[in-house]
Amino acid sequence: MSSNDETTTAVPEADSRDTTEGRVYTVSGGDWDDVLADAQHDERMVINMGPQHPSTHGVLRLVLEMEGETVTQLRSVIGYLHTGIEKNCEYRTWTQGVTFVTRMDYLAPLSTELAYCLGVEKLLGIQAPPRAELLRVLLLEINRIGSHLVYIATGGMELGATTAMTLGFREREEVLHLLEHLTGLRMNHAFIRPGGLAQDMPADFAEKVTEFCKVMDKRLPLYDKLFTGQPIWRNRLKDVGVLPLDACLALGVTGPILRSAGLPWDLRKTEPYSRYDEFEFEVPTSTDADCWARYLIRVEEMHQSLKIIKQVLKKLEPGPVMVEDKKVAWPAQLSIGSDGMGNSLEHVRKIMGQSMESLIHHFKLVTEGFHVPPGQVYSPVESPRGEIGAHLVSDGGTRPLRVHMREPSFVNLQSMPAMSEGGLVADVIAAVASIDPVMGGVDR
Repeated sequence: MSSNDETTTAVPEADSRDTTEGRVYTVSGGDWDDVLADAQHDERMVINMGPQHPSTHGVLRLVLEMEGETVTQLRSVIGYLHTGIEKNCEYRTWTQGVTFVTRMDYLAPLSTELAYCLGVEKLLGIQAPPRAELLRVLLLEINRIGSHLVYIATGGMELGATTAMTLGFREREEVLHLLEHLTGLRMNHAFIRPGGLAQDMPADFAEKVTEFCKVMDKRLPLYDKLFTGQPIWRNRLKDVGVLPLDACLALGVTGPILRSAGLPWDLRKTEPYSRYDEFEFEVPTSTDADCWARYLIRVEEMHQSLKIIKQVLKKLEPGPVMVEDKKVAWPAQLSIGSDGMGNSLEHVRKIMGQSMESLIHHFKLVTEGFHVPPGQVYSPVESPRGEIGAHLVSDGGTRPLRVHMREPSFVNLQSMPAMSEGGLVADVIAAVASIDPVMGGVDR
């Protein structure tokens, strides 16, 4: 083949043009070409924001078409963090599934665990003991505060308010210390299990939680001083990323974004689960439907969560934290051993000393898991980002036939174009921050 032939075959792969500095090759492909095909006239510019951009919350890619600094078109490109969590759950036992789903929305792992476990319990026809239900509420509300603090910290940092970042993460550290003390882990707890909880709380948990509430009651007003009353912060968020109620409903948006448009839809009130109907708390709403309203709502939700946590402590009574049914209950219910899993020598000695049958049962329950009656179920929970729901299908075996999570970050991300098109590129940052997406949940 001649050298002339070589140059002709290379043309479709990479366009080139000669400049004063030498030959420049233009390499492109995939969805980038489709976007460029739309932007025909010279005034428009197509830019990539992400997936490694610090303002796109992890690995979100936004393809922006712009005229000057105005966004004329926006596309969200997802899938850079895909982990196949739902499919993995179908190859594990029902209990092992908790370890996977907790890693989806890694800022609110306990909400995902609860949605999944409520679904399994519905299929089994069982209900967690009263103490377990109250402790689940306690954990979820502590987790909600931590999640909203990350929203303030990251959102503030992206808009240039580095104080928001240092304060937000300082307070979140209090949340993570507390969760580590209560569950053994800072994140990805796998503490809520089908039938109840992995184990009861440590002896001093009430004092630790009360102490945490005192610290947060003292520190939360700082956010109002620093941000709510701050004209720069207010002007940066006011009338930005507007998404009215009809648009929210059309796109299936839930959580603080929906409540900022005026609809007081909170599953803890509208479809109560886990004894939420026994608590007194408000659902903050607004009709401004902008980033500012979403900020105010999340700050108020932290106050309401503290209110619920204090009520849980008053209501708690001694009792089991796992169902009595030994065909479902994970057998490690005694003190934690050196392996951190609850398989203490005392526990193993007890099982082996009882009977060969109980030892076999322990082995089969841990390795094979329990059978779940055939059927399908959808169980929704109000996570810090909106409605997270578990759609589980069982064929009667020890593993799910199908697991699908309705993830609020994934659904809410659809509102990005509606919020941003027609606005400035700087306001895209504020809009993404106000959606507060977690890419682990989007790309699960």
